[in-house]
Amino acid sequence: MNDYRTAVGDWFRRFRRALAYPLTSNARLLTAAVATGATYVVLVLSTFPQFSLQILSNSPSRLVYAVVALTRESYLSAGGVGIGLLVAYALLTGIAVTNAVALVRRARRASVKTLAGVVPGLLAAGCATCGAGVLGALGFVGAMAVLPFDGNLLRVGGILLLAFFLGRAGDPRTCSISSTARGEAGVE
Repeated sequence: MNDYRTAVGDWFRRFRRALAYPLTSNARLLTAAVATGATYVVLVLSTFPQFSLQILSNSPSRLVYAVVALTRESYLSAGGVGIGLLVAYALLTGIAVTNAVALVRRARRASVKTLAGVVPGLLAAGCATCGAGVLGALGFVGAMAVLPFDGNLLRVGGILLLAFFLGRAGDPRTCSISSTARGEAGVE
């Protein structure tokens, strides 16, 4: 029982450090802000992909209109909780991208194996949160109708996955690479 409490306490400490890492410099904060904004735009546009394609193919300058209109529609369909989950996921993704960039830079040589370890984690967590949008984009509109709580459970699942992995990684400046992993990851 004591080992469990220690492990949970360590996870929370690493999670707080991972959340605080983008605040350590202006460049990191800017990276996190850009990644957060881009993630939010992609998530909102994927909620109604046909509408997004029609508006943006007519005039790409109407991106702001599309994001505002779809944010309103997301609010009307999923409520304040749904919008809150979208924002929380976008923030966590911004932090995860900033931390992933730091991990890749920290490796002396960013080999294909290093990037192959970072990119699938971001994509897998992204698909879990915007699953409703991805299903709609793939033509499975009927599947969206059977999702409980307007897809909010998928969003919660994606947020929990991102939080779990951020808590495991912690602050990328203190991440240690073992000697056996160095040879496998292409880091010397």
